[in-house]
Amino acid sequence: MTRYQDVVNGLRRPRLLLAAVRYALGEYNRERVLRRVIGTIAAPLPRRTVPALLALEEMMDDARRSGDASYSAPRHIEALTALIGETRLLTAEAARDAADERERPVPDIPRSAVIR
Repeated sequence: MTRYQDVVNGLRRPRLLLAAVRYALGEYNRERVLRRVIGTIAAPLPRRTVPALLALEEMMDDARRSGDASYSAPRHIEALTALIGETRLLTAEAARDAADERERPVPDIPRSAVIR
């Protein structure tokens, strides 16, 4: 799942927008923000929200760059905050899964099962 982290890290956005996002990440509440941004009642798993948020943020950035009158900076900040917050959750989840896999004990094989 680090491919999403690579995509998010590769985004190039104005410094002021990113400064607002960094500030908003401190108060990120996935239930509330995802309900507003993607219209879900209950927050789905990060692996489902990240692709939707990537598409939404890309559309918002295109509107920003083209000077579209419907562009809303606060909504863009909220979408980018959700994208980064969900990507962090996804990366942490992948790291936990990898750690669990490493810690899983190797089963003992009885001597009678060994082929000679």
